[in-house]
Amino acid sequence: MKHFLLCSFLLLSWAGAEELDLDPYISGLKQKEFSYDYDKSLLEKQKLRDSWIQPLTLRYSISKSDPYNEQGNPTQKTQNAAIVMDQPIFRSGGIYYGIKFAQASYQYNKYSIDFAKRKMIKDAVSFLMQIKQTALSIDRQELQIDNSRINLEQKKEQYLNGQLDSGFLNNAIIEKNRVTQALYDLQTNKERLISKFGAISDLDYEDAHIPSLSLIEEDSFLEYNIDMKQVQSQRDKNYYNKNVTTAKYLPSVSFTAGYNWDKLENASFAGAGQFNPPETRYYNYGLKASMPLDFNTFRDIESTQVEYLKSLVLIEDKKRELTALYEQVKQNLSNIDKKIELSVENEKLYRKLLDETTQLYKAGYKTQYDVQNLTNSVEIEKVDQKIFGLDKQLELLNLYEKLINDKV
Repeated sequence: MKHFLLCSFLLLSWAGAEELDLDPYISGLKQKEFSYDYDKSLLEKQKLRDSWIQPLTLRYSISKSDPYNEQGNPTQKTQNAAIVMDQPIFRSGGIYYGIKFAQASYQYNKYSIDFAKRKMIKDAVSFLMQIKQTALSIDRQELQIDNSRINLEQKKEQYLNGQLDSGFLNNAIIEKNRVTQALYDLQTNKERLISKFGAISDLDYEDAHIPSLSLIEEDSFLEYNIDMKQVQSQRDKNYYNKNVTTAKYLPSVSFTAGYNWDKLENASFAGAGQFNPPETRYYNYGLKASMPLDFNTFRDIESTQVEYLKSLVLIEDKKRELTALYEQVKQNLSNIDKKIELSVENEKLYRKLLDETTQLYKAGYKTQYDVQNLTNSVEIEKVDQKIFGLDKQLELLNLYEKLINDKV
């Protein structure tokens, strides 16, 4: 039985998990917030990708002067307008790596948003599962309260018949109070979970369907893992940033161009109009080569190299961390299967005892209390199995949280 229960999870297809769409478990407002985050991330990528394209500079100036300060002499007015461009066309690979850096940065930011969204979805589904689980625990607790009530009635009868002293009766009263107080705690916890679920989901917890998650293969878990994708994109980001930084200190070539307009009114000295036309228009263009010489060049490049090497280590470290998580969840599922197996065996035992006790009750050898107590015990085991089933789903949620959107 144990082997079958564990294998049933290990053999479930990954394709079945792909059909799940858990986005509706978070509210429309939350989904809209994430949508804006994705839009902003895309715009930031486009802005960074095109940052090498320099803007055209539009310039205009006007000035007035009276250089001879003579009364009646007209004031000289000068106007100037220009359009100037200084556009890099070669940066020793810096333009190419800058574009690649923008793409890698976008992927990194996107996975960060994916992770935050998946975390919120996981919380919503987890709250829903815990609400259902707590409702089952309340049913279970009510059955236990009924059993404690039966036990108290039996102890009262035995005490009144002189078969027990008051200590046993007091213990029965204390036990009934204990399980009743535990019921109140469960009811409080359920209301708390309902409140948390309602804060991030539009669904009615009473009607919301609990998704059925399955265990995927370890290789698929690592391949389609948000954490892994994020550290891999961090590696790519650091690699391109290293190259961009290196190119910053290498030769670069820019194309320069400009168009100018000058106008002079009321020239203040004789012959000004002859040697300086009152209005001129001209353009210029050319190439400009440059290369910075910075004392900290090698330190700057080496710093980005260290960041890149660190990102390689982070990938291996994250893989180890996720492998440990997968193995932990797998082991926890196995342990829960053992609990289910034990509960199934207990249910069979209680059913057998119930059948025998029912026959003895009909023959007058057992009381209705005995029959009801065993009936409750059978139901408790059935509820326990449902609770353990939700425990397995909660464990699988720890893996789901790490999976990228298009693989769930």
